[in-house]
Amino acid sequence: MICNSNCSIIIQALKDLLLFMGGTVTDTRLNKLASILVDHSTYIGPGDRVAIESSTNAEPLVRAVYELSLQRGAHPHLLFKLPDEEEIFYKYASDSQLDFTPTFQKLVTDEFDVYIRIRADVNTRALSGVDPVRQRRFQKAMSPIRTGMIRRGGDKSLRWALTQYPTEAYAKEAGMSFEEYKDFVYAACHADDNTPDPVAYWEEVERQQRAIIERIEGHDKVKVMGPNVDLSLSIKGRKFNNSCGHHNMPDGEIYTGPVESSVNGWVKFTYPAIFQGRMVEGVELTFEKGRVATATAEKEQDFLLTMLDSDVGARYVGEFAIGTNVEINRYTRNILFDEKLGGTFHMALGAGYPETGSLNTSMIHWDMICDMKANSEIRVDGVVVYRDGQFL
Repeated sequence: MICNSNCSIIIQALKDLLLFMGGTVTDTRLNKLASILVDHSTYIGPGDRVAIESSTNAEPLVRAVYELSLQRGAHPHLLFKLPDEEEIFYKYASDSQLDFTPTFQKLVTDEFDVYIRIRADVNTRALSGVDPVRQRRFQKAMSPIRTGMIRRGGDKSLRWALTQYPTEAYAKEAGMSFEEYKDFVYAACHADDNTPDPVAYWEEVERQQRAIIERIEGHDKVKVMGPNVDLSLSIKGRKFNNSCGHHNMPDGEIYTGPVESSVNGWVKFTYPAIFQGRMVEGVELTFEKGRVATATAEKEQDFLLTMLDSDVGARYVGEFAIGTNVEINRYTRNILFDEKLGGTFHMALGAGYPETGSLNTSMIHWDMICDMKANSEIRVDGVVVYRDGQFL
């Protein structure tokens, strides 16, 4: 049967009618995404203690993950938040409340086997007016949770995954209609109708990216050059992580923690750097012996400098990464997607991942992205391995 545009309209009308009559319509893509999270990202099995954290408006995906976790023999626990919980918190929290480390999240990162977090923001700009000093204070309180996730994620005792449920707010940020955005999200995750077996797809990504890592791991000097970057750094003794859906969904990147004192040069990030609800545009950094020596921004420079002064490690690079997901082909103002943009590299200021060999610690981890699709290349020990957005 060939279904043209008129057929699609009729099908949608039937779905709308069913909903109006009190029925339910399950998007098969939700079940595919749940399968990725349970069977690939976290390998949930019998006896696993599983925490599923989200806000109430992501209930359809939470339900699918919860049901599948039960089918796998696990013990799932739901941690629901209000859609505007963070906004309320920063409005009313006292200093002692800002300094308090959340009990249940700390318990999860210390003792659980699996932690799945599903973001579903209804207002992506809710924190844009919050005092950055208050944000920094709460970041410090959250640092034991972040440190625990990184440490236990590195030794595999905690299998954690972060994903996103499509909302109107995310669609608006990305400049898409809601339906267009949902299609974009599921295609980026390869939970769409064009991917018959999403788990098998991400297993193939793992194999392909492993071959890339084998070419560059074990070397020393990396040179990154392009219209907006001239950086050198060392990866001597460091490991690259194969980011293929085990922690993030969508995914698609390889990354490492550069030698802390090795980063030198400058970079102007071509996309806005978003952190704690703030959009910092035109960030330009210069590095000397690994440390950010100067930092400027065309917008929100004061916030940038406040975050860089969070602690000693905030001015050092904890992560150097190259995005490989070609289905993510546009900037969406959402770091979970944008850092995977095919044809870009990004660096994170602050905390590194110990399993890569990174020694940098900080209360922040702030990803910033630079386009590499034209007149750009990456050399490893003098050999060009990447040019104009593609590995050679």
